[in-house]
Amino acid sequence: MAAATSKSAVQSSSNQGPNGGLAASGSVPEFTKEQELFVFREMLGIRRFEEKAGQMYGMGLIGGFCHLYIGQEAVVVGMQLALKPGDQVITGYRDHGHMLACAMNPKGVMAELTGRQHGYSRGKGGSMHMFSVEKGFFGGNGIVGAQVPLGTGLAFANSYRGNDNVCLTYFGDGAANQGQVYESFNMAELWKLPVVYVIENNRYAMGTVINRSSATVDLSQRGSSFNIEGEQVNGMDVRAVKAAGEKAVKLCREGNGPYILEMLTYRYRGHSMSDPAKYRTREEVDKVRMEHDPIEQVRQRLLEKKWASEEQLKKIDAEVRAIVNEAAEFATNDPEPDPSELYTDVLR
Repeated sequence: MAAATSKSAVQSSSNQGPNGGLAASGSVPEFTKEQELFVFREMLGIRRFEEKAGQMYGMGLIGGFCHLYIGQEAVVVGMQLALKPGDQVITGYRDHGHMLACAMNPKGVMAELTGRQHGYSRGKGGSMHMFSVEKGFFGGNGIVGAQVPLGTGLAFANSYRGNDNVCLTYFGDGAANQGQVYESFNMAELWKLPVVYVIENNRYAMGTVINRSSATVDLSQRGSSFNIEGEQVNGMDVRAVKAAGEKAVKLCREGNGPYILEMLTYRYRGHSMSDPAKYRTREEVDKVRMEHDPIEQVRQRLLEKKWASEEQLKKIDAEVRAIVNEAAEFATNDPEPDPSELYTDVLR
């Protein structure tokens, strides 16, 4: 989302037990005022965009699948601060937040959600299949775990070309049980590829709590049989995410990859818009919102340190909402693709 603070200026500047509880982040590097304001705006931009997408889905303006990122904003915003131009990002189908964090235009993202001609995939990809080579974002992939070998391949290309670029390969706790993930781990370690595997563990995969679907719930150690190091990170604290991201990216950039980061996070909505999420209680969701919300944590720090007033934060919220509303208006009125678009980009 558009922000007054430059990302470069911001860049310079927990554990989850077997019961799935989010622990306090402990000691993490403090942010400057500039950094706190930047991540507040970025995370709020993602949340407001996703709230609007959910609303538009309910109105029938968005069809097909739609997986919202609400609650997990600190992961992608924190990790993005560890990257430089030329690095790559690839993820699964819960991808709108990643696109916005990569500075893709909200109008183009929303237009793709509504299937319009100025969407990033010209209206043919929808929620799950968008990309922007210009912004270093390679999808948006609909098959569970399919992005992991693709991200490993991007890292192989970086190694082959001899550059120092790193690929962030995101996947969830459900995808962590896919066989292609372990094939990728094996090749990545054999060739010391510059890839950071970011496991966004939101506890429930498509609807089954992790300790019912995974024999081992410490996903950061899933690479141990391949000698891949990993660690758990409080994915609800953007400061902890940034610190862990910088460490992992530095290791990979110096030729010591791959590396696994398990982000302990939480999604407030169902798996997709069609999921009523009856496998968990409303009390559980509310408790996470009250005690661990990533945006509220930043908001409280800004207020407590008197780095921003309530009025200033409300103004940022209003600015973000205006950007999102403009994107929604554009996506609603943009023409649908010409039928001839069906025959472009077809490989045979």
